[in-house]
Amino acid sequence: MKKNNQLLLLLLIAGLSACNQTTKTADYPVLDSVKEQSQITAMLDSFNRAAAKADFNAYFDFYTDDAIFAGTDATERWDKQQFMAWAKPIFAKGKAWDFTAMERHIYFDKTGTLAWFDELLKTQMKICRGSGVLIKQGDDWKLQQYILSTMVPNDDLDAVIKIKARIEDSIINQLSVK
Repeated sequence: MKKNNQLLLLLLIAGLSACNQTTKTADYPVLDSVKEQSQITAMLDSFNRAAAKADFNAYFDFYTDDAIFAGTDATERWDKQQFMAWAKPIFAKGKAWDFTAMERHIYFDKTGTLAWFDELLKTQMKICRGSGVLIKQGDDWKLQQYILSTMVPNDDLDAVIKIKARIEDSIINQLSVK
């Protein structure tokens, strides 16, 4: 009986020692998610402030060179250069759009160099959802993809569908042919 107790004690100690060891592969660095979330939060808040101030260069510096922007209209899917061309006259007026995050969720892949988020935004269109993919470039997080969506309350969806049908039926027909 005494030998069994000693064996159990040794197994317990060995198991606890194994649990205390951290395994780190050379492929993936240890991610300080609190620090990275804080950095992304600050970046996204600055991104929104740059638009509110109509600071064209600061706003577009938050995007990667090969970024994609998808807006609220079905025809709004642009690469960075196309989006810049569309937005330039709006920013030139001195006022673009003013979005404020009310709720935000941020997630990371295991490499710590890719993150994605979704957020509810207070806007001139009422509540919108911004979502996107972020890439770590050096010490900075940059938007690789940004998607802006308007929110439609479920109780009002049928009425909104009727309003959209006139325009979007032709888009559906065009894209269905491909």
